[in-house]
Amino acid sequence: MQRKASAVWKGGLKDGKGAVSADSGVLSNTPYSFVTRFENVPGTNPEELIAAAHAACFSMALSAQLGGANLTPASISTTATLTLEKLESGWTITTVHLDVVGRVPGADAAAFEKAANDAKTGCPVSKVLNAKITMNAKLEG
Repeated sequence: MQRKASAVWKGGLKDGKGAVSADSGVLSNTPYSFVTRFENVPGTNPEELIAAAHAACFSMALSAQLGGANLTPASISTTATLTLEKLESGWTITTVHLDVVGRVPGADAAAFEKAANDAKTGCPVSKVLNAKITMNAKLEG
């Protein structure tokens, strides 16, 4: 299985502009720039897209882990907060923190915590990131 996305950048680092697209069409010439990446100006950037991918991947991985324990989630809500820091070696994604709230009928806190931790380490996006990944997982009644 392969998935494709592409980006085009025109101009210098600070004054240039880019656009990112995905074969699915979900992203189609979506603009990004230096200011949307480094200056908190509204607009997308690569790190936001990685955070979105991580939240989505983790949520599916948690659903799979719960399914393996014969539990079916009513909902899993995940927010991934990615930190990009300038280190001596350059800009680096240093951490991703996952905030997870699950509604899982029949689950107890221990079963949910185990499933969440297994999903955190087993999610393919977690595996590709060379960053510290932390998590708060909360089971709602």
